[in-house]
Parts: sequence; structure tokens; C-alpha cells
Amino acid sequence: MSTLEIRSLSKRFGKLQAVHSLDLTVQPGNIYGILGPNGSGKTTTLGMILGVIRPDTGTYQWFGQPESHLARRRIGVLLETPNFYPYLSAEKNLQVVASIKGCGTSRIEAVLKQVGLYERRKTPFRTYSLGMRQRLALAAALLPDPEVLVLDEPTNGLDPQGIADVRQIIQQTGQQGKTIILASHILDEVEKICTQVAIMKRGQLLASGDISQVLQAENRILVASDNLNALRQALTGRPGIETVRTQGALLELVISGTPDPAALNRMLLDQGIVLSHLQVQRKGLEETFLELVAEDVKTA
Repeated sequence: MSTLEIRSLSKRFGKLQAVHSLDLTVQPGNIYGILGPNGSGKTTTLGMILGVIRPDTGTYQWFGQPESHLARRRIGVLLETPNFYPYLSAEKNLQVVASIKGCGTSRIEAVLKQVGLYERRKTPFRTYSLGMRQRLALAAALLPDPEVLVLDEPTNGLDPQGIADVRQIIQQTGQQGKTIILASHILDEVEKICTQVAIMKRGQLLASGDISQVLQAENRILVASDNLNALRQALTGRPGIETVRTQGALLELVISGTPDPAALNRMLLDQGIVLSHLQVQRKGLEETFLELVAEDVKTA
């Protein structure tokens, strides 16, 4: 059973089509990234699946059931800049959260340790850095021990250390078997954290799937030897090598299928060619994303 199924979900605000006929499926145990530039429809999508925004058309289901209050109780949410009582400590603020959510206070110590705030649990919230405030917001979302965590731009405005801290918490939470849905415009964040990704632009889905599937469009190997001409001749036209391109003192090979650098090295050694450089490269999420966006612009 899927954790979340979205079918033909659409939302318009006046003349702006914020989300257009969106289809997504999130399976249990994944860290699912919804990636796109600002204005791509990420936050609107999260608002609809959390019952905050009413969709114009389409449907969504949590845990195989139509939207309901009971389903939402199984979901932890961080949608915007965290707001807590500035004069209360982290511990006291979480007691307030527990009272509001009706989940009890037994997990407060555990979640404060999980987000790295246990040593500062007695300190007033007003003294916290942005990173610490975001970690407390994550603690509040985790307090009821939800099956799913929904995060909208969780590292927005944080310094590098804060980003690293939040990223580690998300990864550790995912390792516990939780399903995490993460909306972000930061390519590096999605590539490092997520197991699956959906790329959106102007409310439309451009691509989706496992990170490895989205990145597998083109594999490349960079090679070099003392005799570049002989190396080029040995490689040109070989099965599995689609293109041989010169890149400075290197040759760039575009490979069909999964690269096998060991087999390539053995083949060249059999021909008396010793490589001085061999490096497997795969198209990064940033390159894939920019190409998808460029294609979208051309066809728009």
C-alpha cells in the first residue's frame, strides 16, 4: 500500500495555474524530494495534501484511504518558519506542543536528544540560533512519533552548519523507517538526502522516480594516456561507447548502460595502452534539472 497517491491534482489562483494535473506516488520508507524553483507549485502541493488548501480538481489518498482527520494524525509537518514562545525553554515549548497535539510528554526527552538540543533543553527559545530553532521545529513535528514527516524547505535561511545539522536529522529519521516528503529548491540538498525525486516547474511534473533513474540518462568515463590519438582510435566504435569527445588532455566517453571501468581498463591493456587517468562520472541532479527545465522552456 502506498503512503501517498496523488491523481490529477490541480489548483489555480486567479490567472495563475499553481499546480496542473499532478500525479505522484510515494511508497513507504522513502525520502521523497519534490524539487523545483520558487513558484513551481511545491508548497501548494503540500498544502493540498495536508488539507490546508482545497484542490480545484483531482484526488489524493493517504495510506490508501480518502483524506481524513485520522490520516493527518499520522503525519508530522514542518511547513513554515517555526513559532514558539520566546520566553519558554525547548522543554516547556514541547510540553505546550504535546498538549495541543494530545500526544503526551513521554517522548520529549527522546526527540530533544534526536535533534541535538537535549543539552540546551532548559534554555529560553529566544536565545536560539536559526539552526537551533529549526531543530526544535523538527522535534515538535517528531513528537507524536508520526509515520510520515512532511517538510517544506527545511533548511531555508540556515547557515552551512545549520543545513548540515538538519540534513543529518532527516537522514537519521529516514533510517528509522519513516517516510519523509521534502520540498526544496536546493538541488544539492535533494541529491544528498532523498531516495526518490519529483521535479516540478510552473505547476507541472517534469520527471520523477528513483534518484538513480533520474540520474542515469548519461554515464561518462574520463580517460587519458601518454598517446591520446592511439587511445581515441582504440575506443572509437567500440560496443557500448556511444561518443568519444576530447576534453583538454582527456577523452570523455559517453557510455550506454552501466559503466564497467575495470573491463575498459583490461581491454586497453590488451592493446598495449596504459591509462594515466580513469574516472567514472554520472550526470548530476543539477545538470539533469537544468536540461529538463531548458526542454520545458523550449516546448512551452
